[in-house]
Amino acid sequence: MAKEKWGFIDSGNCSAAYNMAMDEALLNWQSNGEIPPIIRFYGWKPATLSIGYFQKAEAEIDLAEVKRQGLGFVRRPTGGRAVLHEHELTYSVILPESYPGMPNTVTEAYRVISEGILIGFRNLGLDAYFSVPETEQEKALLKSPKSSVCFDAPSWYELVVEGRKVAGSAQTRQKGVILQHGAILLELDEDKLFSVFKFSDERKKEKMKNNLKNKAVAINDLAGRKISILEAKQAFEKGFAEGLSIELEPFELNGQQLQEVKDIAKNKYESDDWNFLR
Repeated sequence: MAKEKWGFIDSGNCSAAYNMAMDEALLNWQSNGEIPPIIRFYGWKPATLSIGYFQKAEAEIDLAEVKRQGLGFVRRPTGGRAVLHEHELTYSVILPESYPGMPNTVTEAYRVISEGILIGFRNLGLDAYFSVPETEQEKALLKSPKSSVCFDAPSWYELVVEGRKVAGSAQTRQKGVILQHGAILLELDEDKLFSVFKFSDERKKEKMKNNLKNKAVAINDLAGRKISILEAKQAFEKGFAEGLSIELEPFELNGQQLQEVKDIAKNKYESDDWNFLR
């Protein structure tokens, strides 16, 4: 049986607003039946703090520190907690909710889509597996997290190696389309990460920073060698193709589509109305 053909986009390093606008535009085009399902890889220039759709920016984030460090800042259209995007491979998956074999529930769809990420880690020689919160306490924490930091704890079917989270993902469903995007850590700078969050006191900040070492880990700390972004891209591109049983073909945006992405970036993701809506 012939494999389903999906489009593959490697956007390279883009601004925070452009990255989120691209994902939104792909969702819109998918909803209109204009494009095939898409796997997209991208990076961030400058390094960027993204927050989840429901987070309170001014209450949780030290915006003056974000500005002082020259970091980008953007609110994602997806939920979840804040992520500092710097030394990572970021991915997005855009496909119809009606796609054959795709579960109706968010958590089960995570499992299916993230199979490609799981295989990608194994392509790099890392023994990754899915996190499944088991105790009532773990499940309660997912509903009321103690921290604004995404990598503070794994959620349902996120990827874990040696008990520590190695990738964080978020998903939204709009207009009959699933958009899932996430960060695959190559390196993790705990000091920089925690410098941009607000804490009630320094002691609590240091405690949470120390705890993070037991909860999250980057690929290069596990592999015992430096894995380049190119090697990571190759491993996860093959992982998605195998995990979703698809064939990936390069997909290029035309001039009109590129302009639409720029317009969404300018009118929405660069605006204070969007980024500070809570």
